[in-house]
Amino acid sequence: MEKKLNPPTVHEPPGYSHITVSSEGRLAHLAGQCPLDLDGKVVGEPGDFDAQTDQVIANCLAVLEAAGAAPGDVVRSVIYVVSSDSAQLAAVWDRLNESPLAPAFSTASTLLGVTVLGFRGQLVEVDLTATLS
Repeated sequence: MEKKLNPPTVHEPPGYSHITVSSEGRLAHLAGQCPLDLDGKVVGEPGDFDAQTDQVIANCLAVLEAAGAAPGDVVRSVIYVVSSDSAQLAAVWDRLNESPLAPAFSTASTLLGVTVLGFRGQLVEVDLTATLS
């Protein structure tokens, strides 16, 4: 079980927690999930943030399940978006939080705009850490 904290001495976060304390002893550190299909190809048309975000969500759900975890077991997330536009970052954040993966982002979360990710044409990546019971 996790305990989420937001100290009154810092700003109120919009949907995530500043601190997540895990009482479980085992953690699953998932590799950053990319918008790749089963053939290892980046999904969507060039520049399609929505298609890539949806594939990342599906991949995250699959690897969480394989690890014996669920979105509610996530204690840390880092979201990488290839953009310097805060509106685009917010759009990806909103799409993630409207998905079945949403509970993963109520814990300690970081959203970053970056210049490039590992696969040609890749726009989104999500890195998760989850507790295991």
